Amino acid sequence: MGYLLDTHAFLWFINGSTDLSTRAKDIIKNSENTMYLSIVNFWEIAIKLNLEKITIDMSFDELKEEADKNNFQMLPIQYEDIRILTTLESCHKDPFDRILIAQAIQNNLTMITKDSNFAAYPVKIVW
Repeated sequence: MGYLLDTHAFLWFINGSTDLSTRAKDIIKNSENTMYLSIVNFWEIAIKLNLEKITIDMSFDELKEEADKNNFQMLPIQYEDIRILTTLESCHKDPFDRILIAQAIQNNLTMITKDSNFAAYPVKIVW
């Protein structure tokens, strides 16, 4: 099965945070599942680092190395993702999350997220 990680889920996973649910951790660690990160995850982290809204205990390049080490597949932004984005209601205002939602819909992926706002959209969610 395919899963797309929300940015917080990715950061919590690579940092071993107890904020990540046991269910989410088990899904991510299960080698039978295909885990995806979007380029949007890295875009969001870069912007929030520059705005000093988050801090991380590794370099930005090390984030990519962690993704590779954990066999996360990289999901680029495609035209169809943006087309779906134009059809989404404005229930959730975070532009990064809205693109992730569109990508999950377009690619038939289940989102791993704690964000309850995702439930307003036709996307599968686990936490």
